[in-house]
Amino acid sequence: MSLQSEIETLWAEYQDGEIDAETSMEDLTVLADFVDALEDDEIRAAEKSGGEWEANEWVKQGVLLNFGLRQISEYEYGDVTYNDVLPLADSDDYGRRGSRNTPNGTVVRRGANIGSDVIMMSPSFVNIGARVGDGTLVDSCDTVGSCAQVGDNVKLGANTLVGGVLEPVEDAPVIIEDGVSLGAGCRVTSGFIVGENSVVGENTLLTPRIPVYDLVEEEIIYGELPPERRAFIRYVESSVGDHDLFEGGAYKPAVVATDIEQKTLEGTEREDALRE
Repeated sequence: MSLQSEIETLWAEYQDGEIDAETSMEDLTVLADFVDALEDDEIRAAEKSGGEWEANEWVKQGVLLNFGLRQISEYEYGDVTYNDVLPLADSDDYGRRGSRNTPNGTVVRRGANIGSDVIMMSPSFVNIGARVGDGTLVDSCDTVGSCAQVGDNVKLGANTLVGGVLEPVEDAPVIIEDGVSLGAGCRVTSGFIVGENSVVGENTLLTPRIPVYDLVEEEIIYGELPPERRAFIRYVESSVGDHDLFEGGAYKPAVVATDIEQKTLEGTEREDALRE
């Protein structure tokens, strides 16, 4: 039986209440194999097919099973005792892959995939099911949520949140495609897709509930930023502006997307030089 079939069988039994956290050692062995496959990048929570990102439902089911079928245990990390259903990832081979993680706060949960030549600054956190691609920078105070897919050669500016999407299992998680640069303080949530080689200004909120005014194609889109865009937050008039409680109007956030200018590309290239 394949790993996918085993996870789907466990999921059906879990949904029907046939198994719980008192599960057998055989079930835990399947979950251990599943976590190893995630870390080794043999399976992913979402993949691109026919130009569209699709969730691998069974992979997200497996992540949820690791919370539902494991008991809370005590683990040691340095001089700290913590309680969780899974230990932290083993980072012993990061150096062999050319990846760096600075001390006192680079936390990677088991079941996360960390690529080669990755830089993780402390404090930062990568959750189970997430992928951080080759050559990517995870800066200080960054969070990469459960099942989020971060591509190769991505820059996550300081204090950036890449949200996770676990449920419903059929929904794709947050996707940051290759070559993206997110400025400090950005928030990407609720399955939003950031197209490859885009540059996003600091403190920009990217979520399907906020419109993207794409000035390149002259259209308003939701849930994604097209490839090779420069994006930044702006505020547009809100319909509640006519309410008596508001004086001078009310505004809501929006994202404006334009062509990437040469000076923007040169700025990101200078950042690359600092990482050599």
